[in-house]
Amino acid sequence: MTVLAPSILREYDIRGVVGQHLGEREAYAIGRAFGTIVARRGGKTACLGFDGRVSSPGFAAAAAEGLAACGLDVWRVGRGPTPMLYFSVFHFGADGGLMITGSHNPPDQNGFKMTLGPALGAMPLFGAEIQGLGELVRKADYAHGLGKISERPVFDDYVAHLADEAGSGGKTLTAVWDAGNGAAGEAMLALTRRLAGRHVPLYAEIDGTFPHHHPDPTVAANLADLQAAVKSEKADYGVAFDGDGDRIGLVDGKARILWADQLMVLFARDLLAARPGSPIIADVKASQVLFDEIAKAGGQPVMFKTGHSLIKAKMKEMKAPLAGEMSGHIFFADRNKGYDDGLYAAARLLRILRHADFTLAEFLDRLPPVVNTPELRFAVPAERKWAVIDEVRARLAAARADVNGIDGVRVKTGDGWWLLRASNTQDVLVARCEAADAAGLARLKQQLGRELSASGLTLPDDAAGH
Repeated sequence: MTVLAPSILREYDIRGVVGQHLGEREAYAIGRAFGTIVARRGGKTACLGFDGRVSSPGFAAAAAEGLAACGLDVWRVGRGPTPMLYFSVFHFGADGGLMITGSHNPPDQNGFKMTLGPALGAMPLFGAEIQGLGELVRKADYAHGLGKISERPVFDDYVAHLADEAGSGGKTLTAVWDAGNGAAGEAMLALTRRLAGRHVPLYAEIDGTFPHHHPDPTVAANLADLQAAVKSEKADYGVAFDGDGDRIGLVDGKARILWADQLMVLFARDLLAARPGSPIIADVKASQVLFDEIAKAGGQPVMFKTGHSLIKAKMKEMKAPLAGEMSGHIFFADRNKGYDDGLYAAARLLRILRHADFTLAEFLDRLPPVVNTPELRFAVPAERKWAVIDEVRARLAAARADVNGIDGVRVKTGDGWWLLRASNTQDVLVARCEAADAAGLARLKQQLGRELSASGLTLPDDAAGH
């Protein structure tokens, strides 16, 4: 009997240490359980993709057998980024999609991301559904059938889709592209070869040991090679991708980092010029500048919970054409299908910059100046993290503070705002502060620190502004 360790059943996906929590037996069981969910909802087909980790080909083969044992016809779309798998589900009209990927986790880990196809709602499995998948495995409560497994490559069609979005004409630009040896590397190379201008690839060889730097573009240290290359190549800008290619990082021609909420301003202005009044969604960690700029551009700013699956559900509910998270997930339902795709975002960025009367550096210089902390994360036991949020919320209510409670507490003051929320995926609390100047930021951090202290916690030492 196979039982999945509770620790690997996360809010948005399944992830664990290979050989400890995950092996090919577990991969088969996950494929079997996900196939059961698809089959019992009337589905008959599933796409299967995998990333560049050492364990991924074996996991993919085992998962394919599990899917087929439920009676599903399994279309193996090949190695590539997670958004290529998402693309294949829509492109082929599959009823489900299963991606073998550890995303940006360390090399000794791997995982699974799952989505239902367009006929079944086109939504990822998350939250209670992933817990339910674990129950199916525990009970061996599987659907039965004799599905077929076949190869159905989608790489060329996916790259052509990206190239179409990048378009042509306009200025000739130089860009540096850093795949970080992640699963986006081959698609990135194929895409840039089709683009006008000069495009300099970094670490495009897919290597699951990530020999050059960790593939997480939200960590500034991981962008150091990209920044150096932008300077040495005298490039207009540089882009980076995470381990499975569904997130984007960005630096301008002066090698300064633009965070996802700043990039979202650029995307929002461009989209709203064609679709005025549209709702645009960002998570609670995003800068107030983004929400203000969406409104200035004639859009409807919507602040929502952090979590890519939650964002996708909210997009569908509101029919929003664009959404984004501070983590670098950017979702376009305008000319795309609403899933997060770092390469698609990069192609769309290139189209905008080619035809703009400004450089990316000039765009950044013109944004309203703010100072903020990085995302502050500190460990809190699982049984305590939600209670701390409740305690802080109660004290703020008693003080009649200006609070947005959509995800934790985001407190607005005359200086700016501070946020405290509980992570859905780890036993940590997440905090962030933003103000117009350093003095205001110091006051916000003091307020946050007092609230944490009242619940027996201490503000992390790395709460510096930048």
